[in-house]
Amino acid sequence: MERVWLRSYSPGVPHEIGVGDLGSIGDRFEASVRAYADRVAFISGASGVRITYRQLDALSRNVAAWLQSVLRLPQGSRIALMLPNILQFPVCLLGALRAGYVVVNVNPLYTARELAHQLADSGAEAIFILENMAHVLEKAIGQTAVKHVVVTGVGDLLGFPKRHLAHFVVRRVKKMVPPYSLPGAVSFDAMLAQGAAARFDPVAVSSDDLAFLQYTGGTTGVSKGAMLSHRNLLANARQAEVWSDPFIDPNDEFILVTAIPLYHIFALGSAVSHITRGGCNVLVSDPRNTSAFVKVLA
Repeated sequence: MERVWLRSYSPGVPHEIGVGDLGSIGDRFEASVRAYADRVAFISGASGVRITYRQLDALSRNVAAWLQSVLRLPQGSRIALMLPNILQFPVCLLGALRAGYVVVNVNPLYTARELAHQLADSGAEAIFILENMAHVLEKAIGQTAVKHVVVTGVGDLLGFPKRHLAHFVVRRVKKMVPPYSLPGAVSFDAMLAQGAAARFDPVAVSSDDLAFLQYTGGTTGVSKGAMLSHRNLLANARQAEVWSDPFIDPNDEFILVTAIPLYHIFALGSAVSHITRGGCNVLVSDPRNTSAFVKVLA
């Protein structure tokens, strides 16, 4: 069969690529930290707050240490993330992956029934969740294997005074945090502090180790977890690299506006690709707010 789509490839883009041993996402991230420590890795589109690769390294290491040394979860345990596009997402994502855990991304808009199914089906033992959705977890957690809960507020990584302003608006003005009860839940700040005081022992993670249980949308039945290895995500990142190489100077800082939710596989793959190349992701938490979105693009 003639591969007619190849006619659309830009000059210099190979028709076939070899990927070989790609290592792990954590390996590639740590290489980016060594090469681009002071580059900006993520920007909060809503607040403009930035974190560099050096800062992301330290924060994600604290998460990894907390999961590994404080909770003592064995490598391969499932860690759920129920977060929108906020700075806590990449911090928790990379922390879990660096310690050899399997990430289970959860749609923050899920109902209690949908959340209970995904957590129970994946076998998740810990979850990082935005406080706005914690009341949903309260209704679902009894049907799952989740034993450890970290609750974060939207402003937790924004610094003073934006942190306090964001929390005041979300909690008091817009009243977007319904009451909830999750006994034993830990705050994001406490988790980071405990992780900073704990030891992180790097673990061996291969390309073929499971990285994600990425759940389908469930439009044709119950949502199902697709098993994605580190190789799967890094091979996709390599595809993006060779496609964009003719247009991107590796010595320049390049920016990706991430408006699609990071729990979605397209945005997740794009973010991983940028992380492995020292790029910057601008996180847009509410792309439906057109005026705010235009300001981010400007």
